[in-house]
Amino acid sequence: MEPRFNLFDSPTAAKVAKRFYNAALALEGSTLSKTLSELVQLRVSQLNGCGFCVDIHTKEAAAAGETALRLHLVAAWRHSTVFTEAERAALALAEEGTRLGDHGVSDGTWAEVRKHYDDDEVGALVCLVSLINAATRMSVIVHNPGGSYEPGMFAGTSS
Repeated sequence: MEPRFNLFDSPTAAKVAKRFYNAALALEGSTLSKTLSELVQLRVSQLNGCGFCVDIHTKEAAAAGETALRLHLVAAWRHSTVFTEAERAALALAEEGTRLGDHGVSDGTWAEVRKHYDDDEVGALVCLVSLINAATRMSVIVHNPGGSYEPGMFAGTSS
């Protein structure tokens, strides 16, 4: 697949990308673990069919210490035994927050998230799911392909 368009060639899109990256940096300051954050972003990326973002979040999760087994099973997390109740709540929020048109975030999922995460973590999860949904949609629209990402390669994007 060839990209349709390089968003960094557009001054406006490049500014937005920098702001997205800075927002992601703010989320890294939350008490959510890096691996949980990457698993949530990986699941959203899978649901939205974004190879570019699947590539990023698989490699970043591995670099943060996530196991290959858990990375392979995140697509089938409901049918696996390797995720904690808290992680399952976050992954359910990621799925339901991505598929809002289906039925939105259920009261049961919300109750599980509230059971396992404090107010700051809930806020971080909501923002994380929202940001990765926007990012995956941009990449899918312009056909950004996966496969060439190296962990940390966007570190110079902030400003």
